[in-house]
Amino acid sequence: MSATPHAASSRTAVVTGASSGIGAATARRLAASGYRVVLTARRADRIEALAAELDDAGHQAEAYALDVTDRAAVDEFAGRFSTLDVLVNNAGGALGADPVASGDPDDWRAMYETNVLGTLHVTQALLPALTASGDGTVVVLSSTAGHATYEGGAGYVAAKHGQHVLAETLRLEIVGDPVRVIEIAPGMVRTDEFALTRFRGDEEKAAKVYAGVAEPLTADDVADTIVWSVTRPSHVNVDLLVVRPRAQASNTKVHREP
Repeated sequence: MSATPHAASSRTAVVTGASSGIGAATARRLAASGYRVVLTARRADRIEALAAELDDAGHQAEAYALDVTDRAAVDEFAGRFSTLDVLVNNAGGALGADPVASGDPDDWRAMYETNVLGTLHVTQALLPALTASGDGTVVVLSSTAGHATYEGGAGYVAAKHGQHVLAETLRLEIVGDPVRVIEIAPGMVRTDEFALTRFRGDEEKAAKVYAGVAEPLTADDVADTIVWSVTRPSHVNVDLLVVRPRAQASNTKVHREP
């Protein structure tokens, strides 16, 4: 089925995990590109403030408090849409950096539920509306952790591998439908919360992740790649876009200044 592209000003995008970091930056860029953005996250105050910011700037934005691991809540949210143009699955994150021998199964479970099952819930619930639009796009924000492992990262790596496989398989299964499936896999990104959350507020441990790296990626760098991918012509599918800072050659090879 061929898709007829629509002007961005008539299109709606849902962004999960939009309360901070990459999600908030993506919402800002999509809004600036003319999309009506629906911001979802657990922290209602954050997304309400962002929606107000975007509205004040002359954009269209709506906040909706949502926990992507709550399937009933996700289904209720999805019922608001008969059609939808873009879904950005950004909600996720990392917990801990323990070796396999001593990793906390609760951390592994939480990462799987948020990164993998959260993406599954929202994608399943909104796929009919994305298909009904005649020109839908699903974005899965994974990580380079979904493509190569590193010591101390097995729980997060396993979750991000699961997210990568979800995107890859969905693309196979719906080929021929008017929906693109795009995976964006960032490397080292310095945001206000990612490493702090991973190390449960330990600022010293969080700082060591970026020590000596002059220019890690920013949330806006990643948002730029997401919006670029989404705004390609309808027949162009960016299957997988890996983006790293110049100082990072792999998950384990990073140039650090003394």
